Amino acid sequence: MSAFVGGGGKMGAQVRSFDWAATPLGPAVDWSPALRITVDQMLASQFPACLFWGPDLIAIYNDGYHLILGTKGDALGRPLRETWREVWPQLEPIATRALAGESTFIEDYMITIDRNGRMEDAYFTFNYGPVFDERGDVVGMLDTVIETTAKVQADAQLRALNLKRTAERDVLANIVESTSAFIQVLDMDYRFLAINRANVDEYERIYGRRPAVGDSLIDMLDGVPEHRESALAVWRRALGGESFSAQMEFGDPAIARRHYELRAEALRDPEGRQIGAFLTSFDITDRLRGQRALVQMQDELRQAQKMEAVGQLTGGIAHDFNNLLAAISGSVQLMQMRLKRGDVQDLDRYLELAKTSVRRAASLTQRLLAFSRRQTLDSRPTDVNRLVAGMADLIARTVGPAIDIRVAPQSDLWVTRIDPSQLENALLNLCINARDAMPDGGSLTLATCNETLPAHTAADHELHAGDHVCLSVSDTGTGMPPEVVQRVFDPFYTTKPIGQGTGLGLSMVYGFVRQSGGEIRVDSTVGRGTTMRLYLPRHDGNAEAEAAKHVAATPFGGAGETVLLIEDESALRQVIRDVLADAGYAVLCAEDGPAGLRILQATGRVDLLITDVGLPGGMNGRQVADAGRAIRPELKVLFITGYAESTAVRNALIEEGMEVMTKPFELDAMSVKVQAMLDSGRR
Repeated sequence: MSAFVGGGGKMGAQVRSFDWAATPLGPAVDWSPALRITVDQMLASQFPACLFWGPDLIAIYNDGYHLILGTKGDALGRPLRETWREVWPQLEPIATRALAGESTFIEDYMITIDRNGRMEDAYFTFNYGPVFDERGDVVGMLDTVIETTAKVQADAQLRALNLKRTAERDVLANIVESTSAFIQVLDMDYRFLAINRANVDEYERIYGRRPAVGDSLIDMLDGVPEHRESALAVWRRALGGESFSAQMEFGDPAIARRHYELRAEALRDPEGRQIGAFLTSFDITDRLRGQRALVQMQDELRQAQKMEAVGQLTGGIAHDFNNLLAAISGSVQLMQMRLKRGDVQDLDRYLELAKTSVRRAASLTQRLLAFSRRQTLDSRPTDVNRLVAGMADLIARTVGPAIDIRVAPQSDLWVTRIDPSQLENALLNLCINARDAMPDGGSLTLATCNETLPAHTAADHELHAGDHVCLSVSDTGTGMPPEVVQRVFDPFYTTKPIGQGTGLGLSMVYGFVRQSGGEIRVDSTVGRGTTMRLYLPRHDGNAEAEAAKHVAATPFGGAGETVLLIEDESALRQVIRDVLADAGYAVLCAEDGPAGLRILQATGRVDLLITDVGLPGGMNGRQVADAGRAIRPELKVLFITGYAESTAVRNALIEEGMEVMTKPFELDAMSVKVQAMLDSGRR
């Protein structure tokens, strides 16, 4: 098996083909598309590179890395601890950090290499970074290498120069000419004491001038004022006695600017007096490009992993929806077949099957919208103490008798504005998670309190400073280690066995709370339990007065009122029109915003506008409602929507006389809503 891999490698003439399925690692490596991206880009790199699988196993390396291996050319598939046994104590902590997701940078490390048949000491800079699999877990380590021999030799020569503290120009010139780095030495009057040929050539490329020993840097830069200040700023620091390193960019932007690493040191005579300064420059443009290429490679790998996750998500959704659609379609077809035969038996059963499938489909979309924070929220002033008290019996039945439930409400709790149904779902979800953390029983505490957060504390919680209502759920269960706490709200992350958790529950709670303007915090200790705290913004309003507006009505039907329905989906428009007509309302229909607005601009009677939020024709439902209210200020508006788009109609944008219903909805519930809205207008 060759140690080299083809597929785009540029680092040598001998690029060999590679059989992905026949690696010495066998089934240990899943050569997925995302990991192949990493390998292909590694092979195409102009720098030596090696991929390690697991803690210390050499998987693949490109042609350039063969220079590093030398006589260890049979390293493919062998443990790192065996290949480099002599330096394994230094490499082991590096591999450990890489598998923990951290990168390690080792600069100017010496290795004896075979350079065209001659053994010599060379210096290299190693960059070890983590490699991720399709789930985002670290499975290996990527090592990229850059040779820095010339830089190290230049540094050594300059250190020797400064130790000798000599200003003899001939000696200085001989030393600086012996390196390929850019070397220049100035006296205190900005005149060149020494400059090597490489730097003279670089000055000509950048400034169009070729300086010589004795020339004045200030005079030379007079002809290039666009470069003068940046160059002199470096020398002012150096001639001021400062030792420093910096990265800067020089050159004509219209041609090519290069990046340089500068190192400045004071030049002193034998008595220690400063007589000038020397500057060492290294062109690091290619190194930076290599680092950017590595970052880009890692970004592309993460993107590939994201696309893989999206593919899994869409595949799962398609599977679930196809099952639900099959149940609905089958029920409808069976009813149709029996009606043709005049057989009405079991029709109710098939109807119930179809309705159950619709409810499950609606629940699935609602979970996805909650996770993405795009669900439509029916936010209203809410007394959280009353909500928790109303949920206590349901929670007790859900968690079972082995868990003792305690409720600790604050008596003067503030009101918050939130969707109470969604808050109930979130609370139940948190209690179920707490139950699962106490398989042998325990204690579950539901507590509320008022908290005023100062600015610095609010910033830590990603909240606005001020008053908040806190709802906490505390258990005495197994608790979570810090690494689990950090990921507990990640979508599809679960510590439960396969088949016992989707990993969406807590991410849905987090999405709902954040969409409501709040935050959720976790405090957990292994073996002692977990506390989940929901911080909800305080609302200056009366929960009881608001609740009176939402008292359910009985659908007795209309009294001849006129309803304008705007819905672009023709089947849904027909169903709603028939339901409203059967209930005794006069129904006007439009399929887009402009058509609906023309009806509102006419002189006929319109008591209620029912409109979808997302509409074709250049006007969305909210825009139609605003235009209609400009014409008819008392117009009642019922929005029907599948999700809350950027034209949101809830929270701060909802107005008096407006309500929202989320698709799909029960037709009876819509009839109740329509009657309640029209009845409120008659009172």
